[in-house]
Amino acid sequence: MTEVPSDGEQDARQPAPELDFWSFVDLANHRLSTEYGFRHQSATEVLLALNRAANIVTYDLESSVHRPRGRSWSSFRLLFVTWLAGPLESAKAAQLTGMSRAAVSNLTKTLVADGLIRRSPAEHDRRSVRLSLTERGEREMVEVFREQNEREHEWTSVLTEAEQRVLVMLLEKLITNRDQFEIRGRN
Repeated sequence: MTEVPSDGEQDARQPAPELDFWSFVDLANHRLSTEYGFRHQSATEVLLALNRAANIVTYDLESSVHRPRGRSWSSFRLLFVTWLAGPLESAKAAQLTGMSRAAVSNLTKTLVADGLIRRSPAEHDRRSVRLSLTERGEREMVEVFREQNEREHEWTSVLTEAEQRVLVMLLEKLITNRDQFEIRGRN
């Protein structure tokens, strides 16, 4: 195992060659195992690829579909959940979107001001807020999702239907088995 240079010592390694994402993953796995002794290279590779894919697709959808309409990805997520699962309490919207309650509350203010979401007191607890789409919000979601769904199809068309099902099955397995260890974060 190669020692890591201490403060003040010059790192004798050569500069990294031109790297793309996959050659970086190979380099990272090699260095993590040989220089630092980490044993779980496939775990690192899976999560690097998963994060990279999620970030690329999210950025593409946000920049090509939502930003031109003046919306963020977070706004879309809240509108989408409210559209399909609503009316619902803001706490449930936070759970379904994976956002904090504070984020949902802040986004709701903007979306109410834009005339897309309606806030009303929850029936069982007047302190809770119930969210629903306005007619304008409903129309916008049908329109925006039509565009997003076409973009989703472009992304996934490189996979066969069977491959898409396998990918969903594997991601579901990864997500639902997280209770095997203590996790931090939102459901």
